[in-house]
Amino acid sequence: MKVDYLIIGAGIIGAALAAEIARRKPAARILVAEKEKDAAWHQTGRNSGVVHSGVYYTPGSLKTRFCRAGMEATKAFCATRGIGYEERGKLLVATNAQEAANLAKLQERAAQNDVKAERLELAELKRLEPAITGLAALHIPATAITDYAGITRALLADVETAGGTVRFNAPVLTARKAGEAYEVDVGGDRISAGHIIACSGLASDRVARMLGIDPGIRIVPFRGEYFVLPTRLQTVVSHLIYPVPNPALPFLGVHLTPMIDGTITVGPNAVLALAREKYTRFSVDPHDAWSALSYPGLWKMLARHPLPTLNELKGSLFKRVYLQAVRKYCPEVRLEDLTTYRSANRAQAVRPDGTLVDDFLIKRLDGITAILNAPSPAATGAIPIARQIADDIL
Repeated sequence: MKVDYLIIGAGIIGAALAAEIARRKPAARILVAEKEKDAAWHQTGRNSGVVHSGVYYTPGSLKTRFCRAGMEATKAFCATRGIGYEERGKLLVATNAQEAANLAKLQERAAQNDVKAERLELAELKRLEPAITGLAALHIPATAITDYAGITRALLADVETAGGTVRFNAPVLTARKAGEAYEVDVGGDRISAGHIIACSGLASDRVARMLGIDPGIRIVPFRGEYFVLPTRLQTVVSHLIYPVPNPALPFLGVHLTPMIDGTITVGPNAVLALAREKYTRFSVDPHDAWSALSYPGLWKMLARHPLPTLNELKGSLFKRVYLQAVRKYCPEVRLEDLTTYRSANRAQAVRPDGTLVDDFLIKRLDGITAILNAPSPAATGAIPIARQIADDIL
């Protein structure tokens, strides 16, 4: 079998890229190869479903650019496909003096990123969300929720409608240069591919090495654990409620998120996972565990953030600690209200010196493109990310 473009991974970025190539080059032979039995199996299908506005990110970064464009593109795509999309708005709630002071910095960052944000004092906060308390809040009205797995499947349907092929249970095992193309083992079948694009998430560093690219980073998985609130609290908030984030960390803290299915989730935290693609608290994959624990970059990173690391671990082990993080801004939530929900593993790219890769990281070699780091807001920005990559390779 010969294809012009082999896309590895059927998460939202792989699906968006395949659909974009199919739109621009209708005659191209496209194959999307996914090792799992369905699309959006890992990060895409396990996130909070939030369409981010771009308030946090460094001005001028790829995160900011793709997030702003992605919000509009996602909204438009959902409208044409009948996929749920609700602009609920976000409230960043400060519960102490330091967090209240940090709101000013976040409001300034929002202005730099052209994101509408309004500071609210307690009375205004209570008017919008009676169950939420704090010293002040930042209101970002454009933040929305959607169904990213549904978007991914719709994009893959576009690929198949255009004549492309989507294969599940089809891991890419080997690849070697063969003249002007690449000879690739896809699920035991030999494929000749003109160009390979790896959108492999939690396996991005390993797939890159298999394709002959030195990733320069290692993926260290961090598990985000969620709870879901009971029926009696499904209307406790209408906005997304977030704490003021620690600017030194890439995680946004435990938040309340109304989901597109009507439930409200609590989370996530961020704890080191010892299995990249398993999701129970005590899951261990020996290969993954050794990959993380033997990596000097992990220990250098943890040494930089000892207190947050300890707090996240305590929150994972003890539900009452997790509850305290929620009750800071929503005292109505009780211990018995926290029912275990699904977990998700975040692919955190870590450099050997222990620094975190904060922006998108893409490497190319001949006819290979490897997306090595696509952190949040990658789901929000998937469509413009796909457009940019298509601009670069077509």
